[in-house]
Amino acid sequence: MQDKHEAEKEEAASGDEPPATTGDEQSPVLPPQEIRAVLEALIFTSPQPLTPREIGQVLGGVSKQEWQAALEELRLEYARDGRGLQLVEVAGGYQITTRPEYNDWLRELLDPKAPTRLSIQALETLAVIAYKQPVTLPEIIDLRGVKSGGVIKTLLEKRLIRIVGRKEVVGRPMLYATTKQFLLHFGLKDLGDLPRIEEFAEVLGEDVDVAGLKRAIESPRPVEAPLAEPEAGQMAFEGGEEAEDPNLK
Repeated sequence: MQDKHEAEKEEAASGDEPPATTGDEQSPVLPPQEIRAVLEALIFTSPQPLTPREIGQVLGGVSKQEWQAALEELRLEYARDGRGLQLVEVAGGYQITTRPEYNDWLRELLDPKAPTRLSIQALETLAVIAYKQPVTLPEIIDLRGVKSGGVIKTLLEKRLIRIVGRKEVVGRPMLYATTKQFLLHFGLKDLGDLPRIEEFAEVLGEDVDVAGLKRAIESPRPVEAPLAEPEAGQMAFEGGEEAEDPNLK
């Protein structure tokens, strides 16, 4: 009888205990509202567009689905009328930027005397490179009909273009292509975001020769003689990407 009584007491006592919680029932690392706030802080603080990989590394305990949903909510919030900032996907990441329609006001604040725009010649050369890349300087000159050596130097200094190699034709001219800074400058997600040349010309400015640019970009590349095999003992090393393009002189 005593053993039975003790067993009943133990059974009753065990019934009063709450069930043990499992790891799956634990509260989330961050509630949705805080995920959005953290994302906003991360994107605002990052000096470069914050990539999905970086977001995943920082928010390790938050699922991709959760932070993507929070990011979309944040984007819609910034998209409302009357905001001076916007959340954009650019150059493979996310960035909070000022809206372009307020650039003139910002220019007055930051440095009203500094020239901020590229010349028309530089913009037109940049457009040819963007749509025909990789492209050589002789090809650019042939397509535009204008000497562009000095402009190429300017675009290199502003890091809007870069040298990506040499073309295997006579003279082995350098090949130029756009950079990540180019994507940032024009607010493009990637090169697949490049609009039709007529639309891009509107972004460049009203003084750009739209018809001339369209002809240049739609024209076939000039035919160049292929590079002959070097003679025995001839040195072919020319300094790689850091060498200076002789056509710029």
